[in-house]
Amino acid sequence: MTHFTPISAAIGGAMIGLSASWLWLTLGRTAGISGILGGLVRDDWGWRLAFLAGLIGAPMVLSLAGAPVQWRSPEAGMPMLILGGLLVGFGTRLGSGCTSGHGVCGIGSLSPRSIAATAAFMLTAALVVFTLRHLWRF
Repeated sequence: MTHFTPISAAIGGAMIGLSASWLWLTLGRTAGISGILGGLVRDDWGWRLAFLAGLIGAPMVLSLAGAPVQWRSPEAGMPMLILGGLLVGFGTRLGSGCTSGHGVCGIGSLSPRSIAATAAFMLTAALVVFTLRHLWRF
């Protein structure tokens, strides 16, 4: 939280909300990244690929425009990032969705299942950070 910028955070949150709303209003689809990525093997891959391209391409465009974009974690090496990615993938399968689907879209639609899932995600994240920072000293 040493570099917290509320203006850019609010703009980013508004953009996420607008993109999730746009996807729901135009295609009737939930903006859950794991579901979008997992559905690439189906026949409706065009909009999924466009959504993921925008997700990956936006930071690249911002970087080219001169905005400070951090491409790697200064606190974790590549093995920790790979392990974290695998654990997130496992948690996504276990929770039947990801934080974007449950946290942004599910809570926005007042889904009790998504509220419970997001609470579980957040509690787990807090416990992992506490354990790694204070008990194991990573």
